[in-house]
Amino acid sequence: MSAPLPKRFYDVAGVLEREDGFVVALDGKAVVTPARAPLALPTSALADAVAAEWAAQVAVIDPATMPLTRLANAAIDGVARARSEVAEDVVKYAGSDLVCYRADGPERLVERQRLSWDPILAFARDELGARFVLAEGVMFVDQNDETIEAVRRAVRRHDDVFTLAALHTMTTLTGSALLALGVLRGAHTVEEAWSAAHVDEDWNVELWGQDDEAQARRDARWLEMRAAALMAELVARGA
Repeated sequence: MSAPLPKRFYDVAGVLEREDGFVVALDGKAVVTPARAPLALPTSALADAVAAEWAAQVAVIDPATMPLTRLANAAIDGVARARSEVAEDVVKYAGSDLVCYRADGPERLVERQRLSWDPILAFARDELGARFVLAEGVMFVDQNDETIEAVRRAVRRHDDVFTLAALHTMTTLTGSALLALGVLRGAHTVEEAWSAAHVDEDWNVELWGQDDEAQARRDARWLEMRAAALMAELVARGA
């Protein structure tokens, strides 16, 4: 059995502006991360959004309903200590990116993949300077060094810990560094990226029907995806 959720113990969730950033505060006292660092955000807009999650808690504090807070904690406690490793993990996904692996049939699925994924590859080619090789079926295909290096340069442009945390989250949730980078660059919306990441899954649902537990897991992942995109947007917007 899971541990009981902690009761809400504060009246007001707000933001304090300090030298280390905009800190989320409960009844005027700064919130700390699990590693005991201040929950300090780089922009007031992001801090307000995180504080709003705390304000929305009612009788108990439920982390499942606080995806921005959880991602901010991960950025401060984790990504900040392993920035290079996290960036390289995103680059690693590009070596076997979801949008490069195409079905060999049926034709309707092949066409859906083409319509959803070819624009992503065009973005990679035109905006990142990365030309990807496609594979059919489950056979692995190596991408050339120039392509991977182009993705690496693109990832390094987003090196603040909060944007990098958002980028890594979107990459792992979709299985595609290109979809995640496209969201950051405005090549497509987060909703479009999410839909593109689930072309195959949606095809199977149409054929065999929806599994309620699988849908619940997908809904939970979508909350994380949307929070990651929002975090990147609020960081980019500035103070």
